[in-house]
Amino acid sequence: MTETHTGTSHGRPPIQLRILLSTVLLLLAPLVLAQDEEEEFCGDCHDDVSIEASIHSDFLCGDCHTNVPERHPREAVEPMSVEETCSGCHRKVVRAIDDSVHAGNASCTDCHGGPHDIHADDDLASATSPVNQIQTCGQCHDEPEGLINGYLTSVHGRGLLRSGLINSATCSSCHGDHDIVPVDADAAPTAHANSPGMCGDCHALLLETWKDESAHGMAWEAGDGEAPVCTDCHSSHDIIEPTSDLNRLESAENCGNCHDYHLKSFRDSFHGKANELGFVEGANCADCHTPHKNLGVDDPRSSVHPDNLEAMCSSCHEGVSANILSFNPHSDPTDPNQDFRVFVVWVFMTGLLIGVFVFFGLHDSLWLQRAIVGVLRGEFEEPAGTSGQYVRRFSSMNIYTHLAIIVTFLLLALTGLPLKFHDTAWAQQLMGLLGGVQSAGFIHRIAAIGTFGYAIFHLGNLFIRILIKRERGMFWGPNSMVPQPQDIKDIFANLKYFLYIGERPENDRWNYIEKFDYLAVFWGVLIIGTSGLFLWFPMTVTQFLPGWVLNAAYVIHSDEALLATGFIFIFHFFHTHLRPESFTMDIVIFTGKMSLERFKEERSREYERLVENGELENYLVDPPTPAERRRAYVWGSVFLTVGLLLAAGIVWALIVHGL
Repeated sequence: MTETHTGTSHGRPPIQLRILLSTVLLLLAPLVLAQDEEEEFCGDCHDDVSIEASIHSDFLCGDCHTNVPERHPREAVEPMSVEETCSGCHRKVVRAIDDSVHAGNASCTDCHGGPHDIHADDDLASATSPVNQIQTCGQCHDEPEGLINGYLTSVHGRGLLRSGLINSATCSSCHGDHDIVPVDADAAPTAHANSPGMCGDCHALLLETWKDESAHGMAWEAGDGEAPVCTDCHSSHDIIEPTSDLNRLESAENCGNCHDYHLKSFRDSFHGKANELGFVEGANCADCHTPHKNLGVDDPRSSVHPDNLEAMCSSCHEGVSANILSFNPHSDPTDPNQDFRVFVVWVFMTGLLIGVFVFFGLHDSLWLQRAIVGVLRGEFEEPAGTSGQYVRRFSSMNIYTHLAIIVTFLLLALTGLPLKFHDTAWAQQLMGLLGGVQSAGFIHRIAAIGTFGYAIFHLGNLFIRILIKRERGMFWGPNSMVPQPQDIKDIFANLKYFLYIGERPENDRWNYIEKFDYLAVFWGVLIIGTSGLFLWFPMTVTQFLPGWVLNAAYVIHSDEALLATGFIFIFHFFHTHLRPESFTMDIVIFTGKMSLERFKEERSREYERLVENGELENYLVDPPTPAERRRAYVWGSVFLTVGLLLAAGIVWALIVHGL
């Protein structure tokens, strides 16, 4: 029996559907042919135009060029504006541009390229793709602001162009696409009040942390229009990698834009000075206060709350004790209301510093003018027909001890003064030559150990001479370094001489200036050395003493160091080498020998005593050899040059920046 097929054959559509499809194809065929004809027809003249690589490759020429007649002479067609052309399909976008900052300043093709090779935004060949967007916007937005170069060096630009992270923020990520408004407009994502939300589009977790656990963020949430936001700290275009060395060195400056008082106190601290001298590892604002959880000191959650200080300081310093709580990292010793104990220390050290400099400044100014007059009068010329005999003034131990003092003192000054005057160009250059803060600190500590070494050696020698050898005259008499009534008389006698109302006084083995120099060394070793040890081992010290002692030690160490270096490089150098009587250099301290004629003139009391006691012959020696003289002048010149350059730096810093 044969079946009758009333439906479709297996796998084939019904005949009615096939007829319908055939009819549609027949109707559409003229349109397809017309497209080919149109493209072929336009290409007859416009053979240099192709849209095959464009996102509009399936468009007809007439879809965009709606004002072109079927057959046209080239000159008869009025050009259409880009906005008219694009608005046919992108009406909303064109309206957005009309209301944007680009209205009348930029057209669609200025950003998207073309008009015949426009690519999709996610196409890497597109002018608006992430990798090309910066160049596209940079056609208009570069100088004088330097926005493009700033972005290229930013964490966003480096992430995009160097690391290939195409999800890195670009111009449109922050400013929008078509509805761009002025950056400071209330509606702009970049406006001060809106920037946290803008940055939070990518940094959502940081935004939430900042809003909930930062004094800045909570103030912003409360509507404080002055509260710092992301761009205040990180800037806009030239955003630096937060963990970079450059950011660590500049973070204090950023914080100081609002916290100027704390910036000043930070710069005066060791952390701040080291930071300004390029020490990356030194603590900055964010290290103690944290970057996005920076709460007030009274908030129990704050890293700088008293209950949390030990833990916070322990992140860098081992062995932190509760005594550290009285240490003030933002200490201002000039403020009696902050810590009166530290203020008293500052008053004493400042008074000592000013007193010494005023006294010797006046004393040596009078001396200088009198010495110049004396030189012009020929008062200091060595008598003719000298005997050629020399006197041993300093022993070999004296010479070598003095050399040890010179070397260690210069090293301490070279490595310490840049910290004192960290904000001067010469200090920063010198610190660079020394290899940075860490290298300078190592040299400083080695020199300090050397200083303690010669001090202990000298005291041990005195102990042996006084208690074991029983030498007389060590505490009193002409050979003693202890100040005596005669020194007071000599001060007034010298002042009369400087003022032309008295004769030049006679000197014994040691005058009052030399005694001051000698005792000042031990004062300096004691005061600078002790305070330096406190600062060298702060955690050990605060195991036994309160933290404010470190603030006092810092004042003492800094001011006493200034007193010592300033006195040595200015006054001591004048007393020994630069006064007109001995200019250009007195080499006695380097050779230990002085001519007999000069000895008679400058140490008349000692000469008379030695002659009277019959001891002069014991002190007569051969003249310095040429080699001894040459060494003395070479090393003396080096020491003097270094010291005078540092003195000039000190004076310059004090004039420009003050104490």
